[in-house]
Amino acid sequence: MQTLQTTSLKIIDNQLWILDQQALPQQKNWLIAATTEQLVDHIHALRVRGAPLIGLSASLLLAIQARQGMSRQALTESLKTLRASRPTAVNLMNNLDRMLQALSAEDYVTAMVTEALRLTGEDRQLCEHIADAGTPQIPAGSRILTHCNTGGLATAGIGTALGVILRAWQQGNVAQVWVGETRPLLQGGRLTAWELSEAGVPCQLITDSMAAALMAEGKVDAVWVGADRIAANGDVANKIGTYSLAVLAHYHRIPFYVAAPHTTLDRQCPSGSHIPIEQRAASEVTGVSGSFGTVSWAPENIRVHNPAFDVTPAALISGWVLDTGMVTPQQVAGGIFRPAVAD
Repeated sequence: MQTLQTTSLKIIDNQLWILDQQALPQQKNWLIAATTEQLVDHIHALRVRGAPLIGLSASLLLAIQARQGMSRQALTESLKTLRASRPTAVNLMNNLDRMLQALSAEDYVTAMVTEALRLTGEDRQLCEHIADAGTPQIPAGSRILTHCNTGGLATAGIGTALGVILRAWQQGNVAQVWVGETRPLLQGGRLTAWELSEAGVPCQLITDSMAAALMAEGKVDAVWVGADRIAANGDVANKIGTYSLAVLAHYHRIPFYVAAPHTTLDRQCPSGSHIPIEQRAASEVTGVSGSFGTVSWAPENIRVHNPAFDVTPAALISGWVLDTGMVTPQQVAGGIFRPAVAD
C-alpha cells in the first residue's frame, strides 16, 4: 500500500503503525499493528481510540492483510474479530460493512486497498465539512466546554467537535476552552488539553465535577461533544459524563451540540436504550498505572461499575452538527434520522 500518514495512524512499507494514545502527552510512541490480535489489543487498551479512527485502523489493517496474501476466508475471520472489538462505536461497523463488500469483489485485494484509502480520505473531508457546518454556531468571545477527545487524534482529519472549536478559534471567535478531564482514562486531560495547547488555543483543564460550578458562574457559553453512535431518534452515546453535561447545560440554558460524521449515525438503532455500552476494567477507576508503577487509592477488591459511555437523550441536544450540515431538534423529531419506509 502507499505511504499514508494521519495524526495517529501511518502506513510505511505495507505495515500499519498507530500512535500510542496511552503514552501521550509525555511520550510519542509509534506501535506496530501487524496482526488482527495486535490491533484488537491496541483497541481494547485504548492505544488507538476515537470512533472514526478505530474504524479506519481496522479497515487499513484488512487492506494490508489482503495485500500480504491473506485468503478470502482468513480475511473474513479477521473482519469478524475486528467488528467485535468495540461494541459501542458504530463507525467500526459501518467501515467494516464497506470492507466486506470490497472483499466480495473478484479482485478483492485491489478493491479492499482502494476502499480503505477511500474511507481515510472521506474521513478527512467529513471533518472539514463538520467544521464548516459548526463554526457559524460559535459567536465571537465564546467560552466553550468540551468532553473527552474529538480532535485529530481521534480521526483522519482535524476532528469533529474539536475540529469545530479549532476552526472557530482560527476565525477569532473562541475566547476560552474548558477541558473536562474525562473519566475513566482522562482522555480530555491527556489528549484534548495537549492538542489545544499544541495549537495555541487558550484552554484550562477542569475535573469533571467542576462543570456545574462553572455554568452557575456564567463562564460557559456552549458545550460541544462528539459521538460514538447516534440512534434514529437522536439519542447519542458518547464518553461517560456526556449525559451529565447535557443535563447541566439544559438546566443552565446553555446550548449543547453534538458534532459527528454521518458514519456515526445508526438508522437501524431505534433509541439510545438499544446501544450496547462497553464496560471497562475496574483498575481504571481504583488507581493508576504508568512508568512509575501502579498506585491504588481504593479498597482492595472493591466492586466497581465502570461503563465507558452513557446515552444523552435527544431532548437535551440543541443541534447535531454532521458533515451534511446542522440538524435541528425539530428535524430529528420529524424523523430525519429514521430509515426511509418503502412504499
